Amino acid sequence: QVQLVESGGGLVQAGGSLRLSCAASGRTFSLYAMGWFRQAPGKEREFATTISWSGSTKFYADSVKGRFTISRDNAKNTVYLQMNSLNPEDTAVYYCAASGRRISGLTTDYEYWGQGTQVTVSS
Repeated sequence: QVQLVESGGGLVQAGGSLRLSCAASGRTFSLYAMGWFRQAPGKEREFATTISWSGSTKFYADSVKGRFTISRDNAKNTVYLQMNSLNPEDTAVYYCAASGRRISGLTTDYEYWGQGTQVTVSS
């Protein structure tokens, strides 16, 4: 089992930045690819970004590419999401997830999920 706890969400004005953190506990964190997903009201959960177990490979959704940066610190069992140039369309609950299978943009590849943290971007 892997437990994931997100933090760092909040209210920010358009053009601002936030840094989300996801702290993992349980099984060996460095064995898992990690992803960030988001879900806006009335919409399905969507992929934002993912990082391999070593941190050497990263993928981003087109909607966040160039604005968001994923990183991880395996010594601290934590994955981060730096979000810059935020706009109201980024408003959503952000979830981190762990995959023991592979680095992926599919929700079905992730076995463990956090409870989510709300990000609200005002115009």
